[in-house]
Amino acid sequence: MNARSRVLIVDDQPDNLLILDDLLGRHYAVHTVTNGRAALDYLDAGGKTDLVLLDVMMPDMDGYEVCRRLKNSAAWRDIPVVFLTGLESAADEEYGLSLGAEDFIHKPFSPPVVLARVDSHLRLHHATQALRLRNEDLELRVAERTRQILRQSEELAQRNQEIIAAQSATITAFCSLAEARDNETGNHIRRTQNYVRTLAERLRERPLFRPQLDDETIALLHKSAPLHDIGKVGVPDAILQKPGKLTPDEWLIMKRHCLYGRDAIALAEQDLGNSHASFLRYAKEIAYGHHERWDGSGYPQGISGTAIPLSARLMAVADVYDALISKRVYKPAYPHVQAIDMIVAERGRHFDPDIVDALLDVAISFQEIARQYLDDEHTQPENLSHGGNTYE
Repeated sequence: MNARSRVLIVDDQPDNLLILDDLLGRHYAVHTVTNGRAALDYLDAGGKTDLVLLDVMMPDMDGYEVCRRLKNSAAWRDIPVVFLTGLESAADEEYGLSLGAEDFIHKPFSPPVVLARVDSHLRLHHATQALRLRNEDLELRVAERTRQILRQSEELAQRNQEIIAAQSATITAFCSLAEARDNETGNHIRRTQNYVRTLAERLRERPLFRPQLDDETIALLHKSAPLHDIGKVGVPDAILQKPGKLTPDEWLIMKRHCLYGRDAIALAEQDLGNSHASFLRYAKEIAYGHHERWDGSGYPQGISGTAIPLSARLMAVADVYDALISKRVYKPAYPHVQAIDMIVAERGRHFDPDIVDALLDVAISFQEIARQYLDDEHTQPENLSHGGNTYE
């Protein structure tokens, strides 16, 4: 790393400080202190560092307590901590890592090991900072681009005085933005919006749902369904396009797409004005709520039952069905019948029981929609034929 990288060394043994200062001072800006309290005071007074080398066994405040305080501070938690220790117990290392430390360097020091560990953690720290700045810049650019798209849509609506045309233009603009970031296909959008319409048309035959599902509402649900994953424009490329399984931290970031989608559509409502943007109500409900579950175990709110908007409950069934019959890097494409069986197994847990019952009534229509908007690489024709009921 370059000379601008800063290292804070905390050790109560002056000999250790001299050794490390001499070794690392040739490459980095080194600041040394002899106890944990002095390290915290240095940072609290505005001192800067890119890495903390922290002795474990110190009087008054040991390294574990210093690390705990660093990781509990919003201002300091991102600074990597590497313990300096003569302890050899695996339990000691496990405890230190549980506090948030990144690594251990054992005493007596091996200069090549110290240099290699410090260099690695500084590189990782700077790369993480650069990624964070890139993501912040991306969010700003996405927000600005979204505002531009929304202003263009408003101008189109006002110029033509055709609200239907304005609705279609807005949704198309959003979808184009989403497809530019995500590897989902345009046919996925066409399939899911037709699934939603088919389910809604069947569901309104039941007296309980008839008042909520008139022709205009079903048309708006059909138009709004393509925006269910618009929030993915706010998810970093490294996570959105990762070919393997997401880590728990990456998954937490991925789940934020529901919030990003809701907020982007809410901004559209504001820019377009109430007279033109009422159709976005369903789009906002779908974007925010299509990962909620009937039993309350979903996200982002963890709401259950009919507290989940009907539009989002419909989208949940449509989206999961299409995901099941589609090939992904982490799973094969399941046959149509197996996909239906898997959804039925989640009746009353993941999905609204009434909507699952409606799905059973229109299962053949779902199969026909999937064939009509087939993806060569993602939805295989043989997977749309009647197959067995076994689960893989």
